[in-house]
Amino acid sequence: MNSLFARKPIAAPAGEGDGGHGLRRTLVTKDLVALSIGAVIGAGIFSTLGTAAAGEVSPTGEVVRYAAGPALVISFVLLGAACALAALCYAELAAMIPTAGSAYAYSYASFGELVAWIIGFDLILEYAVGNVAVAISWSSYFTSLISPLVDLPGWLTHGYFQVKASSNPAIHAILDTAPRIGGLPIILNLPAFLIVMAITWLLVIGVRESARVNNVMVLVKLAVLALFVIVGAMHIDPANYTPFAPNGFRGIHQGAAIVFFAYIGFDAISTAAEEVKDPQRTMPRGLMLGLGICTLIYVIVGAVATGLVPYQQLASSDPLAHAFDVAGLQRFEWIISAGAVVSMAAVLLVFQYGQPRIFFSMARDGLLPAAAAKLHPKYRTPHITTIITGLMVGLAALVADDVATYDLTNIGTLFAFVIVCIGVLILRYVEPDRPRPFRVPFVWLVAPLGAAACVFVMKGLPPVAWERFGIWLAIGVVAYLLYGRRHSRLRRGLPPVDFDEG
Repeated sequence: MNSLFARKPIAAPAGEGDGGHGLRRTLVTKDLVALSIGAVIGAGIFSTLGTAAAGEVSPTGEVVRYAAGPALVISFVLLGAACALAALCYAELAAMIPTAGSAYAYSYASFGELVAWIIGFDLILEYAVGNVAVAISWSSYFTSLISPLVDLPGWLTHGYFQVKASSNPAIHAILDTAPRIGGLPIILNLPAFLIVMAITWLLVIGVRESARVNNVMVLVKLAVLALFVIVGAMHIDPANYTPFAPNGFRGIHQGAAIVFFAYIGFDAISTAAEEVKDPQRTMPRGLMLGLGICTLIYVIVGAVATGLVPYQQLASSDPLAHAFDVAGLQRFEWIISAGAVVSMAAVLLVFQYGQPRIFFSMARDGLLPAAAAKLHPKYRTPHITTIITGLMVGLAALVADDVATYDLTNIGTLFAFVIVCIGVLILRYVEPDRPRPFRVPFVWLVAPLGAAACVFVMKGLPPVAWERFGIWLAIGVVAYLLYGRRHSRLRRGLPPVDFDEG
């Protein structure tokens, strides 16, 4: 049992990226802030905002989620505060352990190997599964944007399970009109697959190139959101703010649980720690600045959206564009859709950036096959795990239902946040004298509050999300016992796998 909770020495991961081997350190604070905005401002603000504001009702008329209404801005503020507490904990650990593994590496140093494996497996929900939902949402906006020029058939722009689960008669009818092979309908979300493949190629050729593309996309999305705020603010009807909280705190709580998807990307920049210059200073700055900017943007956009139209009319997969349509501002609608396409492409890029580095870090410790720790000889990127992740996400996006993935992604991410908050306290207790370039202020208050806040948000998710999450973790434990435990380099007294540029 002791070996299952053996902690990885912090001294080992701290230097793994140095000395001319490993990942290149090329990123600075502005790159991290841009990566944060690229990851955070995307599918959440352009998609889940509508469900959180208007609520969700099942095809049978049962209330699945209570509407937050205009009080959605309070949901954003509460989430920003909860994420800020977690971000402080991330900042302390990222400065101490500047490696590519994010919460996985932090758990290995604080909780030990078994918990680290579980977190590594759990993070698949955040990055890979989350990106499936983002890719599907991107496809919806892209199809709408090009529809005046190219009218793609529905069986090429929706996944099979998305069509089968839809309560929209027009979408469900695709089952009857799709071509068939051997009696089976061919329903594939081709745009979602192609954008994932394009992002995968970009990430293989290098992090510096990916960061440049992300910076451009961030500027575009900020410009589009600025347009929405400026034009929308001129057409706000104060009557739309009444009632402000139609379902009281229950609606605010459940609204926060769904729009948490809008925040899950901020920790993705912690996976970049091994490619950052001066990570002890740069990581805390990048984390906190990025989160603060995104929270402010969310509050402003949420206030404008719920003031522009009655909150009930935001129930749409493209709420911002739909709000302009309802408000009679159709001439700006296509700009919002174009901004959403660019915005969610940036989210795809950052999430696809993070997941391979989790696999890369786990493989370096022997918990995954060593081939996953190889770097490309020219681009010095973890190309094998990048390609595998891209294929996983792309193939899933071909057929999956995006609604089913949001809750699973949220609960997995919140669980990782809880572990990070507790991990800070454990390391403060077991290694109090270790140098900490950044220290969480009032840690014995901040860290427990951060963990408790994340658990509280988790409670706002439906029971089915908890059931699926439990099944996912059980699968992860079995996988660890069958492979990870047998091949762990720490258990065998071996150093992490050296970089093999093969």
